[in-house]
Amino acid sequence: MIIFRYLTREILQTMAAVAGVLLLVIMGSRFIRYFATAAEGEIPLDILGTLMLFHLPGFLELILPLAFFLGILLAYGQLYLNSEITVLVACGTSPNKLLQVSLVPATVVAVLVGLCSLWLTPAGALHNEVMLEKQRSQLDFSALTPGRFQDFGGGRTAYTEALTEDDSRMQEVFISERQRRSDGTPSTVVTRAEAGYQTVDPETGSRFLVLSDGERYSVAPGRAQAERLEFGSYAVRLSRDEQSLDLDEPEFVATAALLADNSTSGAAQLQWRLGLPLMVFILTLLAMPLSRVNPRQGRFAKLLPAIFLYVAYLSLLLAALDAIARGSWPATLGMWPIHAAFLAIGLVMTLQAQRKGMSG
Repeated sequence: MIIFRYLTREILQTMAAVAGVLLLVIMGSRFIRYFATAAEGEIPLDILGTLMLFHLPGFLELILPLAFFLGILLAYGQLYLNSEITVLVACGTSPNKLLQVSLVPATVVAVLVGLCSLWLTPAGALHNEVMLEKQRSQLDFSALTPGRFQDFGGGRTAYTEALTEDDSRMQEVFISERQRRSDGTPSTVVTRAEAGYQTVDPETGSRFLVLSDGERYSVAPGRAQAERLEFGSYAVRLSRDEQSLDLDEPEFVATAALLADNSTSGAAQLQWRLGLPLMVFILTLLAMPLSRVNPRQGRFAKLLPAIFLYVAYLSLLLAALDAIARGSWPATLGMWPIHAAFLAIGLVMTLQAQRKGMSG
């Protein structure tokens, strides 16, 4: 039990450190992308935290297997470097015993990965896609940043000088829109108003931007004349994107529904989700012989080839996911030959290591 707790602690501590660094890098990159989108006025800042939270399971299902793989390599590599594994073997700890000890934390990690891949990740992806689509379709002028021009899509650019304290009303509003006349010729409509606010028609659910005390100019390219309209109150209907979000994409579908899905894309997504927890155990088997290093080599001697092996494994799974979804690879075979191949590689490497007298 002392050896079990010691080895498990070394593996999990190293895995936690690696996972923390990887998660910080990946989430930081995604946050920067969302922040740039929010700065352009496409999404409001107050939903960034929610988006990142629901992206977390998708990050973890890929980070945890790699972090555990590197955790075993680095933790056992340090033990080999300090000759601790040599002492354990001399005291009667067999290679199979070391593998059994490693499989216990591997089971915990596999359960976490399975929880993410089978349930949390599709639910989080669906939640985020619905939220982003809602923001795109609403053309929400409440996301305006005072003092800068912002593009809202559909040829519409808006500017406001200031917002009231509760962000409910805009002051000194400027809106430029590209439209077409009844004869098909293009025109640019520029609207300026002293104030504006958004409202929703309770009967139809349509959203309107109500402007007050301003002018509206319509200018056609190549024409010297312009149409000018003064108004005390003017309502602009905020058009919605007619393209509806396809929520039947396999990545958004719950795992229980995928079990009854006979399509190739559904089968590919199901095998991907089921394969991620299995990947943890196969990586554990691969990491055991790779972790053995000569004290003269240092603990990072086999880190680069191990990473290449992991990248090859993951790349083949992603390629199979795409091939099955396109129908160019039979769904009955699916991704299982890839898992079987790397399982065989792990078994061969482990048997060779044991024949050479190498523990683990």
